[in-house]
Amino acid sequence: MKTVLAICLLVAASLGWAAEKPAAAAPAVSVKGEVLEVLDANGFTYMRLKSRDGEIWSAVASAPIKVGSQVTVENVTPMKDFKSKSLNRTFALVYLGNLPGTAAGPTLAGAGMEAAHSGVVKPTVDLANIKVPKAAGANAKTVAEVMTKGAELKDKPVLVRGKVVKYNEGIMGKNWVHLRDGSGTDADKTNDILVTTKDETKVGDVVTAKGVVHTDKDFGSGYAYKVLVEDATLQK
Repeated sequence: MKTVLAICLLVAASLGWAAEKPAAAAPAVSVKGEVLEVLDANGFTYMRLKSRDGEIWSAVASAPIKVGSQVTVENVTPMKDFKSKSLNRTFALVYLGNLPGTAAGPTLAGAGMEAAHSGVVKPTVDLANIKVPKAAGANAKTVAEVMTKGAELKDKPVLVRGKVVKYNEGIMGKNWVHLRDGSGTDADKTNDILVTTKDETKVGDVVTAKGVVHTDKDFGSGYAYKVLVEDATLQK
């Protein structure tokens, strides 16, 4: 009887301890600390901060911030491998946000994503006369086939050949390429596919992208995609 009682007490104690265990902390919505370094570039201010968790980088819209001051950055979005072309520097991690009392407005994330993912294509390519033959080999698809069969192709490899109609490099550690091959229509948005890659190219090139189809991808800042090809390699 004593043995059973002891076991019951142990079980009760362990349940009590489990109930009292604190829940995992929610992701930070702000960062703060002493400013150790300030870099101004392209309308934004980057700050190296001494925070309670160690040194971190944060960035806000251009502001008169001095070394030695204490700052708080609100509504932060952590961005890994963020490349600043104006500084010619890649930050392993930077917290993007806004200073208290200022409008959130366009952030570095928003500006970068807008540049990379805008549906507006600059008129440097004759969009009306694009005719690129379908890639050869296993998993070869046209742009329209990938766009219309995204659910079926999800997480599967594909080959897509098309003309580069938009190209932005160094956003979130990747290059962002829009391809068209003449298939699909603008009306139902099946004529343009977004491809992410580490490889370089330029507008006007005809390339074959080999990557994996992903669906319902949300990059934040209002840029969400039903279908895209990620982590691709490019071949001319």
